[in-house]
Amino acid sequence: MRICVFLSAADLDERYVAPAREFAELLGRAGHTLVWGGSNVGLMKVMADGVQNAGGRLCGVSVEFLTHVIRPGMDELVIAKDLGERKALLLDKADAVVMLVGGTGTLDETTDILELKKHGLSDKPVAVVNTAGFYDGLRMQLLRMEAEGFLPVPLEDLIYFADSGREALEYIEKCIR
Repeated sequence: MRICVFLSAADLDERYVAPAREFAELLGRAGHTLVWGGSNVGLMKVMADGVQNAGGRLCGVSVEFLTHVIRPGMDELVIAKDLGERKALLLDKADAVVMLVGGTGTLDETTDILELKKHGLSDKPVAVVNTAGFYDGLRMQLLRMEAEGFLPVPLEDLIYFADSGREALEYIEKCIR
């Protein structure tokens, strides 16, 4: 399976690094391909190292202005002209999406796929790994949107919140079967 992972390129605390590394190793051992931003810094590097070291493949989708941080030795690399094209390519190359901890870029990428799913333009499963409660606020906001009629489809049809990478992977594998 080709799994797109949206996550931070920042150097983060070990409470975020360890779960990302564990998830990466699960992906690699299962023989999956990581589709991600292609960076060789921060949490993106941790993810790529874990997948590659555990036997998985790497498909990086970067953007012209970030070529200075591209990871060497990927199985596949695509350079997009801008962030909009990058998001489209990331989703096009993936069978499923997982959101790990990240900032506004990670949130932007994830809400893009949710919007596509909301309009019936994608049926790819989307899982959030809610490490250390990082996305509790997002879950609360999405539940409020659902309760107050802002979502035309049930939230459970758009996104799955997992407490661990293992749980997220199990969800995705169940959806893809």
